[in-house]
Amino acid sequence: MDNLTHSLAGAVLGQMGLKRLSGRAMPTLIIAANLPDIDAVASVLGTQSLTIRRGITHGPIALLLLPLVLTGLMLAWNRWRPAKEPVNSRALLLLAYVGALSHPALDWLNSYGIRLLEPFSSRWFYGDTLFIIDIWIWAALIAGVWLSRRREKRGGNWRAPAIASFAAICAYIFANGLITGRAEATTHHAVERDLALTPSLVVANPVPLRFWARRMEWRAGRLWGEGAFDLANGVTLGGAPHPANLGDPRLARVRDRPDVAALLFWARMPVVVERGGVAVLTDQRFADLSGGGRGRRFGYDPFSVPLE
Repeated sequence: MDNLTHSLAGAVLGQMGLKRLSGRAMPTLIIAANLPDIDAVASVLGTQSLTIRRGITHGPIALLLLPLVLTGLMLAWNRWRPAKEPVNSRALLLLAYVGALSHPALDWLNSYGIRLLEPFSSRWFYGDTLFIIDIWIWAALIAGVWLSRRREKRGGNWRAPAIASFAAICAYIFANGLITGRAEATTHHAVERDLALTPSLVVANPVPLRFWARRMEWRAGRLWGEGAFDLANGVTLGGAPHPANLGDPRLARVRDRPDVAALLFWARMPVVVERGGVAVLTDQRFADLSGGGRGRRFGYDPFSVPLE
């Protein structure tokens, strides 16, 4: 998820009552909720950052050590600039762990992927439940924090709005998980029925704003296909299947090139397509296979690399 979501999640946890455990609790929760994203510096590497992002800093060793480091830094800061409230080092360490663990829990929910077991295993895990920036999550988190802080200033049960926000978000995530499950099952059946193919993989990609809809991607052997799903109309397949072209000799010649190797390491649904007469390796989850790239950022597409 995006860092605003992570920050607001830390703030909501604090307003649920955790901030009463110690001075410096709120900044600890908010920083810890973003801490695994220290690997974002790898983005300067472009496509090659795919081998680094959401890896070791999101795995068990980092999630054990990073809260310890953060707690030490917060205690050092507090000695320099003492907080108004007493600082409990054990409570602060607990809050650092709570905040840090909230990060992979949220990151797992989208379809980009996360290596939860790195460095012990490089396996990718996918929740396929939320779009990476979900404005409905934003709205619930902002409302929970704002109403809680407002009630805190006026007196009363200030924890209740944050708890209600947390409960609403949990229900929203659960409902989206059910939508994804239905979308994938419906698409699998439609491909078998309409195309006489048995999919080996069906991915329901969440889309912006429309939480009730999914962009569908499927693979059946060496073929790929797309489609769309929403709760009102069910699934619509996107025409005839296409070859994934992973046996293309142009891919074989450059498979060990750093950017190609990085994309293949990360790709869940790799495919070779022609764009403007050039062979391009991409991942159908994040690519517009009719041309251009859904993942285009800063003038380039980090999820596609030319093979020639």
